[in-house]
Amino acid sequence: MINEAFGWAWITLGFLTGFLLGTRFHDEKFLGGYGSWARRLLRLGHVACIALGALNILFALSAARVGLSPGWLRGVSWAFVVGGITMPVCCVLAAWRRELCPLFIVPVAALVFAAGGTALGMVLR
Repeated sequence: MINEAFGWAWITLGFLTGFLLGTRFHDEKFLGGYGSWARRLLRLGHVACIALGALNILFALSAARVGLSPGWLRGVSWAFVVGGITMPVCCVLAAWRRELCPLFIVPVAALVFAAGGTALGMVLR
């Protein structure tokens, strides 16, 4: 499964993007100010990389105990990766253009499927 390697790579990306955003934390006007839409969404994207990377690692550590068929397990695994990639991408796109907010349905649906499938698999084991 790709989740463990992906998770560590995504955590690293989250740290790097946090570093980049952090280089301008002292600038009151950076990206329209601390409370601006763009700055909030970019911070959310950076945190999403770290959190969803960690969630992918947790899934990788749990996968052997999930009572799903190999096909379903593979689908859940990839849904965690898709959610992990698309959530910060949607944050960046929505920071750029507010009208792109409906795109959040993609990561949310992927992550709901992934978490729900994992929970179901834990119950069925």
